[in-house]
This record gives sequence, structure tokens and C-alpha cells, in this order.
Amino acid sequence: MKITIDALRQKKAKNEKFASVTCYDSTFAQVSDAAGIEVFLVGDSLGMVIQGGNSTLPVTVEDICYHTKAVASQTKNALIMSDMPFMGARTLEAGLDASMKLMQAGAHMIKLEGDASLAPLIKTLKSQGVPVCVHLGLTPQAVHSLSGFKAQAKDKDSAQVLIETAVTLEQAGADIVLVECIPAAVTKELYKAIKAPIIGIGAGPDCDGQILVGYDLLGIPAGPKARFVKNYMREAQDIAGAFTLYRDEVITGKYPAPEHCFK
Repeated sequence: MKITIDALRQKKAKNEKFASVTCYDSTFAQVSDAAGIEVFLVGDSLGMVIQGGNSTLPVTVEDICYHTKAVASQTKNALIMSDMPFMGARTLEAGLDASMKLMQAGAHMIKLEGDASLAPLIKTLKSQGVPVCVHLGLTPQAVHSLSGFKAQAKDKDSAQVLIETAVTLEQAGADIVLVECIPAAVTKELYKAIKAPIIGIGAGPDCDGQILVGYDLLGIPAGPKARFVKNYMREAQDIAGAFTLYRDEVITGKYPAPEHCFK
């Protein structure tokens, strides 16, 4: 079944979970699609897991377009989100131009990292028929201003700012809110504050969907991982089985477990 924004909203209304993974090429798109993964993110995380960098900042619009085309070539059912890369939306005109290129490359939705200042761009994109996901909490493009990759919204004031930002951007037209590395209790409050489906990564169980980097859930490369990562290759017989098991655990609520969450 083709996954649309309405399909995700219907899942939320029925209290049904959905799974999402990052996806960067046609082969993983085919495998993940066959496993029933509902949402693919062509993420600027490719700068780290594909290009070998130490951050997402060097990734360009052209990079995301290239990988979006590859993913779209073998995706039959999943909804494809593509990242707006670092400074891609530095002006309204630049954001619109980049969004056009990403949608023409095969994206079904644009993901934007940032804060309430994104509202004008979101409103304009919505007027042009472009669906939007906003990414809050730990936003990797702001790694330097956040002083590294670490949990966000850990105190009352910053948690309130995050929730208010989500409300503002939903009112501007955001269709999905993705939250990364925030306390599970904050996500629970966010769930009460907005109607849009919430996708979480390291954000606790009170999300409509969960997302992991595809390579992380396969346990590659070897080495330390973030606390929210689970290696599904330890239980699965093959890569296809790992993606299937991941989706099953998201849908049944087995993942994320308490050890994958921030307090």
C-alpha cells in the first residue's frame, strides 16, 4: 500500500505505530520497502555514514538530490522525505529553490531543521503543495552551537520552548514533527500539544513513529553507538530480516525500550 501523509494521520488516529529508516540508495530502498517500512528519510546523515565526514555540514543540495533519485527509483510504497541540507534555506528564495530540486528528484516531503523562524518558509512551501516535516531537539546541522551531539530540552524552560516551537510550526503548516534526543517526558507533553504525527529518535515511546539510521540498526560500522540504537542483526538472519524485525518491534511497542530513552 502506498504510504501518504493521510495514511500516517490515519495510523495516528487509530493509535497504530509506523517505522522509518534513513535510506540512501536503491538497494536499501528495495529491501526496506519490502520489509514494510513506511517512511524513508534521505538524510544529510549521508555526510557521515556514506561520505565519511564527521558532521552533516558539508552535504549539499546536489548530494541529497542524487541520493533521493536513487532511493525513489526502487521505492514502491514508502513515503520519501528528503533533508534540506545545512544553509539550504538560508533565505526564503534559496529554501524554495532547494525544495523544488528535491521534490523533482523524487521526494514526497521536505524535512527542515531549525526553530520557529522556519514558519514563513513552511507557509510558502505549503502554498506550493510541498509537504513539510520539521526536525526539533538535537538538530545535527546546529552541532557547533549545541556544543556537540547531546540530548536537548532537558530543563523546563528549553522543553517549553521546544513544545511552543512545534505548535508554531504546525500552525504554519508542518505535516510531521520529528524530535531527536529529548527526554521521554517532554515527548509525552508534546504529544498532547500537537495533532501532527510525531516521529522520534531517542525521544521515547510516546511517538507515532520511530526512526533509526539504517546502518545503525544493522550494527555497522562496529563500535560505540548512541543509547537509542538497537542492533537488529544480533537477532535477524539477514539484512531483510533485520529491517522486518525493527518494524515489528516499533509497531508492537517493543522498541524503544526504557534503556533507549533519555530522562
